[in-house]
Amino acid sequence: MSSLSINQQTVPFSRPPSPGRQRKLGWVGLGNMGYLMARNLAKGKRDGPPLLVWNRTPSKSEELQKELGTLVRIANDLTDLVEQCDIIFTSLNEDAVVKSVYEQFAETLKSKPASNMKIFVETSTIFPSLAIQLDSLITTLPHCHLVTSPVFGPPATADKAQLVIIMSGDYRAKKEVAHLLVPSVGRKVLDLGGNIIKAPTFKLIGNSMILGTIEVLAEGFTFADKSGIDPSNVLTFVQEMLPAPNIVNYANRMAHDNFDGTTGFSIDGGIKDASHIRHLSTKNDVPLPAIDVAYQHLLTARALHRSAQQAGTTNLDVLDWSGMVAGARVAAGLDAFDSTKHKYPVQEAND
Repeated sequence: MSSLSINQQTVPFSRPPSPGRQRKLGWVGLGNMGYLMARNLAKGKRDGPPLLVWNRTPSKSEELQKELGTLVRIANDLTDLVEQCDIIFTSLNEDAVVKSVYEQFAETLKSKPASNMKIFVETSTIFPSLAIQLDSLITTLPHCHLVTSPVFGPPATADKAQLVIIMSGDYRAKKEVAHLLVPSVGRKVLDLGGNIIKAPTFKLIGNSMILGTIEVLAEGFTFADKSGIDPSNVLTFVQEMLPAPNIVNYANRMAHDNFDGTTGFSIDGGIKDASHIRHLSTKNDVPLPAIDVAYQHLLTARALHRSAQQAGTTNLDVLDWSGMVAGARVAAGLDAFDSTKHKYPVQEAND
């Protein structure tokens, strides 16, 4: 298969013409996902100016610069970044933070309008209505375009540049961005058209399927525990019968009580996403009972983790959302986070 046909399968746009000058790229937000995506984007640039980065906590920017050297430069502030860059990526944790950052972008560009095409790429998981607000802020400014571009995959997938990238918005802007991100940051782009809300909507739909899968895993592992089946056997079953990397990753975490959220997706992020999913499904009159149960287990797991922190019985600063299995466990009378305490004799069922 030729490289052209492979590229057409992964990027649904023809390659854009070369710009008259090299694009300057900027990145805002260096959390668990943003750091890895920004790193891979900077490493994937074959030439041109270094990636300009900004993070609320300067140490993350300094860490990335230390890792990549001259491939990265740290912006003084958001104003500095938006004035200098032609394509700006944002990866932020909360809707309120996203809105605040884009309001700062808009204020800067009102006082100093762009003279060339400027593209903003919002990669965060946001509620769809926020995309409309961002679009109103950005596209009313001269030469400015917005692309909503959330991604699918945990940090381990981002680390390997194997994310699936969703896009909606201006066609020309999407074409420019898609060829920057694949293969440097992700392995495939899905184009959802020109309506700016479609990508964040699809992101929540996809996350509902992932969250529902994690809930089923949590219930399955708990069912096995109460039935006297070792979790290693459940993990083997998942590896053999449901061998998707993300499913195996979450099953492995549950099997080994590995709930460190600093290397995964935090329970707070999971609760935020579950809240968005439930809000959107309610708005569209779509019952999602599995998500309702998952939401309850997420809340229970967070409450248990906070209690353990207050009691000094856990070393985990951040709980991964796979820790929602704690909710299923305590409902079944098991220990929340330590499956080694689940050993007990199992009564034989009566025929």
